Amino acid sequence: MTNKYINEYQQYVNKTGNRLNLYRLIANEFNIKVALYPGSHIDIDPSLVIPKVTYIDNFKGAIKFFKNIDEINSFLENNKEYSSRCELNFIGEDYSKTLDIDKVDLIISQYAGFVGQATKKYLRSNGILLCNDSHGDATLAKFDSDFKFIGVVENNIIKSTKLDEYFKLQKEKKINLDIVQNKMKGLKYTKKAENYIFRKI
Repeated sequence: MTNKYINEYQQYVNKTGNRLNLYRLIANEFNIKVALYPGSHIDIDPSLVIPKVTYIDNFKGAIKFFKNIDEINSFLENNKEYSSRCELNFIGEDYSKTLDIDKVDLIISQYAGFVGQATKKYLRSNGILLCNDSHGDATLAKFDSDFKFIGVVENNIIKSTKLDEYFKLQKEKKINLDIVQNKMKGLKYTKKAENYIFRKI
């Protein structure tokens, strides 16, 4: 990428936090080869560790950024951590629309609404949903029979034990999913994780 787009990308990473270690951890643990990233904005870090990634975002800034697809691909080819060819696709649409997307190994949901619910149809059986609970996406996945809660990520470590300690409210109050959906915000649980991992059943 030219200095202009490298700077834009690096400024975005500096603002949002570097998630490359997170993506690398998940890609290695679950042998991820194909991923979908709805609401990605210009976070192209998954392509550094996953050979085929489709990004979806209807934000004008993202659409403008990804118009420079050849420069982005050149940057990724020079910096990727795998030997196969990098394959990047971008769809400048609302991810909640019905789109022509093949099944993927991983769906990434980071601060972009109810990604898991809107796009789980593109996730293969036994595929992985990686999400946080900023907008309540992890909560909806936890109580969705299509998903099984299998782990959390804390300090770049996957933890798969004592998962029953998560998604609990103080005084054992009942979780109201309607509130989560209406407010698009995660609840104040007694124990939280940076990211949650679900497997599609």
